[in-house]
Amino acid sequence: GDTNTVLSTVSVGSAPYSVGVNSSTNRIYVVNNDSGTVSVIDGAGNTVTSTISVGSSPSGVGVNSTTNRIYVTNYGNNTVSVIDGAANTVISTISVGSYPRGVGVNSSTNRIYVANSQDNTVSVIDGTANMVVSTVSVGSNPYGVGVDSSTNRIYVANYNSNSVSVIEDSASSPPTVTTSSATNVTSSSATLNGTV
Repeated sequence: GDTNTVLSTVSVGSAPYSVGVNSSTNRIYVVNNDSGTVSVIDGAGNTVTSTISVGSSPSGVGVNSTTNRIYVTNYGNNTVSVIDGAANTVISTISVGSYPRGVGVNSSTNRIYVANSQDNTVSVIDGTANMVVSTVSVGSNPYGVGVDSSTNRIYVANYNSNSVSVIEDSASSPPTVTTSSATNVTSSSATLNGTV
């Protein structure tokens, strides 16, 4: 990045599609579409240290540097593979919508956003439970996903509708609770008051 020159070339699997980086561990994750694998590169030595088998036709990759989890979309079987970055193994496979492509991660909320290109939806995954907690309709043929963790806004590029859908996830806005004084107080009962 300082000199804009190629420092090294690393051989990976067949048809590399996407790259994700965990700057905390200095590991780079390359999705190999035709191989059905993810190549793990050690950033210090620029060498492949592991190759992980994932689902059919992997496409996108997202990294949560806080939890050291890597999320890979597999459009061939409509799943997301969850990789433990410490063990370099798939620890969960999550079913999502049709033809998942792009993936974005909010490390602050531990939410993962998957663009399902044929369903015109985004699957919202809870990274703790490894399950889909919501599905959001967006524009036609969504591909790319960007996440602003400071505002918890998710930006989805819709290929066929020439638009970007902006999603605000409720995970960043917990409910506000206000308690009020009790009323109708007697020796054996009272009415408690509050708003959420």
